[in-house]
Amino acid sequence: MTSEEKKIALFELGKKRQVKTIEGYNRIGDYHNGAYESKWVSPYTKSAQNVDTEVFIMLQDWSSHESLSKQMDLDSVNYGHTLSIVTNVNLKHLLKTYLGLELADCFATNLFPFIKNAGMSASIPMKDMILAAKEFGIPQIEIVKPKIVICLGVPTFNALRRASGLKPVRNLEEGIASSFQIGNSDVICQAHTGQLGKNNRNKGGVNRVDGDWAAIKFLPFKSLKLISEENFINITITVIQPMTNLGLESGFRVNLRCFDVSF
Repeated sequence: MTSEEKKIALFELGKKRQVKTIEGYNRIGDYHNGAYESKWVSPYTKSAQNVDTEVFIMLQDWSSHESLSKQMDLDSVNYGHTLSIVTNVNLKHLLKTYLGLELADCFATNLFPFIKNAGMSASIPMKDMILAAKEFGIPQIEIVKPKIVICLGVPTFNALRRASGLKPVRNLEEGIASSFQIGNSDVICQAHTGQLGKNNRNKGGVNRVDGDWAAIKFLPFKSLKLISEENFINITITVIQPMTNLGLESGFRVNLRCFDVSF
């Protein structure tokens, strides 16, 4: 598919989402006279619409009735997301720090593109997540054909797994170790970038989130800017052991070439 053909196919999915109704949920266009509406499946894609990217970000759901019923959020109207929300701030930081990418370099969307009648932290039944994965999530992946799909949170990852006929994982640890493929795209699980997801992953004061994202750099991307010769460091270790019986010393030297993930 050419870039234009991909966009046409994605816009068709967007039209499908605009008219579809799911019992118990509202549509994006139901709020503020359709101010949040988008031609994409998710308004989030307004800020991440690179259809030829290698990196696809799959968030869970876009917003809630409680949030959208408040005063109009101009960030969400213009950018498809609130710039100051921790989830978005952390996501952009991780993309820049560990993949060398801006959000605009990626394609990003929400797996569940309907509005729950509750607050932002309310959960969505897995049956509804799986339905959205089949009708909107997987089709978007198949159109964009990225190298990698980064799912934020276990529910999003499990919905794609179950929609693909695979068993769900029990927790984030298992999810990170259970990547799978949709077409030729590798689907991986990462902690949700909201504060709760970050705190849960980093329990005990161990910064696992940064380590998880640093490991993504070892995948064979073409576009990642941080994979270069300057990211490798050479370490030489010399070990000397005294041979007291003979009054001599023996030793050995080890040369190591390591990938530097400290930046």
